[in-house]
Amino acid sequence: MENTINEEKKWKVLSSEYLVQRPWLTARKDVAELPDGRINHEYYVLEYPDWVNIIAITKDGEVVMERQYRHALGKTCFELPCGVIEAGETPLEAAKRELQEETGYAGGEWQAWMTLSPNPATSTNLAHSFLAVGVEKVSGQHLDATEDIDVYLLSQDKVRELLENNQILQALMAAPLWKYFYGKDK
Repeated sequence: MENTINEEKKWKVLSSEYLVQRPWLTARKDVAELPDGRINHEYYVLEYPDWVNIIAITKDGEVVMERQYRHALGKTCFELPCGVIEAGETPLEAAKRELQEETGYAGGEWQAWMTLSPNPATSTNLAHSFLAVGVEKVSGQHLDATEDIDVYLLSQDKVRELLENNQILQALMAAPLWKYFYGKDK
């Protein structure tokens, strides 16, 4: 199938005003003209750096998972290793760095898995997912000052059970995991 993602019906930005510019939150208000000439006087956009997440499978076939508290939701959840792409990094470099920093796992065979938009209506960033097969423990965690992450090795059956029982809430992590298990079922 041909690429159906394009810039048809692109809005013309007439003006932009930054409301907040912080390292983890940048919000702007645009005034935009739609293709038919209508004006949207208040369209809010959140600017974020691109993100990565990793489906990491150990040499023994276990999935490297994390549990951490997510303040906005007020819940501690199972997640994939993940993080922000730093300036000058490729998505793959960021994924390898984040996996080792957060879990101590590295190596294996890597492939780009999928790229998703967290919310194309309001957010500027993309989330790049990778599959890493055959990873192994090479170090301890090297967490950022505000990170508090517990690492778990779960069987693939357990991860699928978590998905089926709505226990992985982060959509950008559930989607690549569903794709992974869909491919295994074929």
